[in-house]
Amino acid sequence: MIVCYFGTYRQNYSRNKNMIAALRSVGVEVKECHVPLWHGVEDRVKVTSGGWKKPSFWWRVIKTYWQLYWKYTRIGEYDILMVGYPGQFDILLARMLANRMHKPLVWDVLMSIYLVALERQLDQVEGSSINFIRKAEAKALKKPDMLIQDTQSYVDWLCETYQISSDKFRLLPIGADDRIFKPQPEGNNPDGLFRVLYYGSYIPNHGVSVILCAAEILRGHSDILFVMIGEGPERAGAERFVQQKGLTNIQFQSWVPQDELPSRIAQADVCLGAFGQTPQSLMTVHNKVYEGMAMGKPVITGQSPAIAAQFHSGEELLACPRTPQGLAESILQLKEDPAFRARLGVNALHTFQERYSLQSLGKLLLGYLHEFD
Repeated sequence: MIVCYFGTYRQNYSRNKNMIAALRSVGVEVKECHVPLWHGVEDRVKVTSGGWKKPSFWWRVIKTYWQLYWKYTRIGEYDILMVGYPGQFDILLARMLANRMHKPLVWDVLMSIYLVALERQLDQVEGSSINFIRKAEAKALKKPDMLIQDTQSYVDWLCETYQISSDKFRLLPIGADDRIFKPQPEGNNPDGLFRVLYYGSYIPNHGVSVILCAAEILRGHSDILFVMIGEGPERAGAERFVQQKGLTNIQFQSWVPQDELPSRIAQADVCLGAFGQTPQSLMTVHNKVYEGMAMGKPVITGQSPAIAAQFHSGEELLACPRTPQGLAESILQLKEDPAFRARLGVNALHTFQERYSLQSLGKLLLGYLHEFD
């Protein structure tokens, strides 16, 4: 089978890299047909907040899609055209090209950019942009022959929001790249501290405030250290909170390259998932949950329908209320019960290898694509 992976998708985003690697791991030839449209998250925010009205942006759009079409004409034969995330504005061109070649069109939706915009409150800045995004996303969802999504909770939200049938959807978890995230010897912590690790982009989905307040609750436990790795919009506020409260059990670190991240995870006693209350956070299972599991680490994450649908709390991971008290109690539970902590890590690794490794995802996705045979 030959798949043309198509669009202006985020080429370095883990979902796209994992999708391509998963397909290749099961023998699928993947031809990438990609031209970048966006220069980063802030670029997308500026465009959504009114930058789309500028002629320079539309010239960029025209140039990008012309280059994408030019690349496509040289891609050669393929069996299935697959649009990567985010692909809301790639679908119309992809549908036309797939129709011309009489090939099926598959789209990995992953996240609603309309919902992302709402959660960033961009509707309060530029209402016309949000309405345009909603209409474009509604039309895009009707074009492909198959839609890929990571959780049933997200499928249900999309179907309810856009009044579409769930028949075209197939579930493919996010998983993790087990070529990078895999068990390794635990790092040497001569200070004897119990390390609780958060890493991420400090966005509302992650519920950083819950982590900080849990650290405040546990400030009397001098042997517990919260390690916070990353950068993002809520980082400055987090540092101010720590300073105002005089907390000494939180250590901030700058973001590290992905190939260095496993060594930081190996040093942790517990890895944290997400604790935000946003719809996006409740409907998905975050990368960091799978990555911790892939390394055989005990993971604590917030309770949600998406988590409950895939995991058994207390077996593969520990799901707690999305509150500071709930998180603090879970951290103490794992700290005080090393046997339970070790069992969670072993079960997490086994579950990951069975269901969420690149090859497991590749087999599942390949099965979906064979529906077009």
